[in-house]
Amino acid sequence: MKNLSSVLLLGFSLLTAALLLPGTSLAFDKGESRELKAPSQSIKTEPGTNRSFAFDNDAFVPGSRDQDYTYGLNLTFMGKGVEDQWASLHVPLNWLDRRIGLDRRVRNSFVSSKIEYGLFGFTSEDIALTEPEQGDRPYASLVYVSSTSERYDFARQVSWQSTFTFGFMGLNMVGDIQDWVHSKIGAQQPQGWNSQISEGGEPTARYSVAGQRLMYKSDSGLEIKTTTQGSVGYITEATWSLSLRVGDIHTPWVSFNPELTSYGEKSIHSQVGKVSEHYFWTGFSLKARAYNAFLQGQLRDSAVTYDSDELNHGIVEAWVGYTIALREGYSFSYLVRGHTSELKQGIGDRSVIWGGLQITKNII
Repeated sequence: MKNLSSVLLLGFSLLTAALLLPGTSLAFDKGESRELKAPSQSIKTEPGTNRSFAFDNDAFVPGSRDQDYTYGLNLTFMGKGVEDQWASLHVPLNWLDRRIGLDRRVRNSFVSSKIEYGLFGFTSEDIALTEPEQGDRPYASLVYVSSTSERYDFARQVSWQSTFTFGFMGLNMVGDIQDWVHSKIGAQQPQGWNSQISEGGEPTARYSVAGQRLMYKSDSGLEIKTTTQGSVGYITEATWSLSLRVGDIHTPWVSFNPELTSYGEKSIHSQVGKVSEHYFWTGFSLKARAYNAFLQGQLRDSAVTYDSDELNHGIVEAWVGYTIALREGYSFSYLVRGHTSELKQGIGDRSVIWGGLQITKNII
């Protein structure tokens, strides 16, 4: 819990400092803001396109070790044409949305779409061990494609976002990339990838729906919102989140969603238009997690897995970060994120913490 407490303390310290800055502004040229306007018809799509690259690594936080959620990479596209990409999952996503009536819940709305390609992996505490260690987090990985649709209700200041992800657990490429990077920088080679969850590859999927509501917005640049989310699949859970950002903000509150991140997935924010802004952000989530395939496995036998009664099903997650966006259309973010332990006992009973970097390019 010590590392997670440090994340929370850092987040609220940064928030306090930001609130004490006069106007929370560093006198940047604001550029042209593109606020979302109420549509004149029932459905509209966004006029621009975002491209975002994100890299998570446990080395991005001071004093970290190569363990737990060790790294993640993703490339995300938002805007025109993403539903037509060759790997788009928007057809099954839209079918699922219709089955639960999500398409009828918000009628007069702004609709945006995203597609994300990515991978991420987990390792045990001691990556020098060649044999799997019972009681510690197992090696695990996911290579995936994910499609997202968001419906923004102007009248009620509510946003509904749904995501369908399909991928493969247990592929060698996640470990091969880590091996290659470690060989180039002279770091310890991880020895346990041949005993990862679903070694050799196993298909998996996840469907999630999140509802967001703006609680408070001030003229001084403070936004607070709540999010309720549920997901079914390789991570099955219900989540309630409180998040805020504060600073010189010129993008809509719905454009920034750190509470929807699930390890390497969905770490993009949706900059709308070429604007200059900068802000601190922080928040926390309360998770009731029923199932985690990265610890419990799926249908294939794995060297190390855990039963449901060996896991903590109540998890607290927290994050803090800073974003700066330039009027040329680029934005840069740094984050620190962590959550409480999922394992009840053993050497794997520890909180998890990592950092992340993100670069987004807005194309008009």
